[in-house]
Amino acid sequence: MTPVRVLVIDDSPTMRMLIRTALREEEDIEVVGEAGTASEARAAIKALDPDVVTLDVEMPGMPGIEFLEKIMRLRPMPVVMVSNQTGPGTATAIEALSIGAFDCLAKPRRTQDEAFARLGQTLRAAAASRQGLLGISARRARTAEQRQDAPRPLGQRAASARVEPEVIAIGASTGGIEALTALFSEWPDNAPPTLVVQHLPAGFTRGFSQRLERLSPARVVEAEDGMPLERGSIYIAPGGKRHLMATGAVPVCSLVEAAPVSGHCPSVDVLFHSVARRFGKRSLAVILTGMGSDGAQGALEIRKTGGRTIGQNEESSLVYGMPRAAFALGAIEEEHPLETIPRAVFGA
Repeated sequence: MTPVRVLVIDDSPTMRMLIRTALREEEDIEVVGEAGTASEARAAIKALDPDVVTLDVEMPGMPGIEFLEKIMRLRPMPVVMVSNQTGPGTATAIEALSIGAFDCLAKPRRTQDEAFARLGQTLRAAAASRQGLLGISARRARTAEQRQDAPRPLGQRAASARVEPEVIAIGASTGGIEALTALFSEWPDNAPPTLVVQHLPAGFTRGFSQRLERLSPARVVEAEDGMPLERGSIYIAPGGKRHLMATGAVPVCSLVEAAPVSGHCPSVDVLFHSVARRFGKRSLAVILTGMGSDGAQGALEIRKTGGRTIGQNEESSLVYGMPRAAFALGAIEEEHPLETIPRAVFGA
């Protein structure tokens, strides 16, 4: 097995040593380099091409949040924030996740700290998410005309043939916090029930739901098991060990504890498959920015049942990974810039 190659970025030599020492216990993880400043980190990323980067917030010369923005804009890769400022629910953690960090951990104090055990697990998951990050720079050179010429295996439906969806399902990952914030600021308060899987670690989704609730005309809640699906409501899947599904003769949110699917729990694929089974042609799926391919198979299933599928286009995506994977599979019926997705969904 090829080990996960990690670059540790922290201005503290002691913290770099603690992280390196702790990760020596992980047989499938290798620290390939260290950096104490942004300039050192830039050179190390270019020279080493790590699978995952750990990044502190407080660094000399350039703060970690600013450096994270540059990484996600110029060379997107999985980044795990490890800082005293990025504990669950903190404003800095939410900011980092909105920029595109894979996860945020509070900085461990000693090698025996439980946070180090979670660090290894998080780095493995982050490395797995990189598999869908293929040739972003090259794809950005592709024109919209070329993408429109790509095959649509299931064909296009005329707008007149569309039916109003009974449910809307949305999947997002890297860059999704800002995308969903923009999207739901224009979401009607009488929209069909909307279920969302945004890849976030446990402890962050409740605060994110509350943030969206303040900004959206619709009601936004963190989904709970058995919660009825109602018009005008948006349900955010809790981060952690349970998948969000739509089930029941009278449809409700179901939270099911199970292994990750497509590398994630909750998984967009699991949500989409449940929506396809329960609502068929009266379902609508949207795939937003994100690394990886989660949601592609589920979106294809929705499209096969006659439901609509929409993908965020490359130009407006922070990372055109999940939408691209679904597009390449023939699962996406329409691509739109983020700002026009509400109009595409509701036909306004």
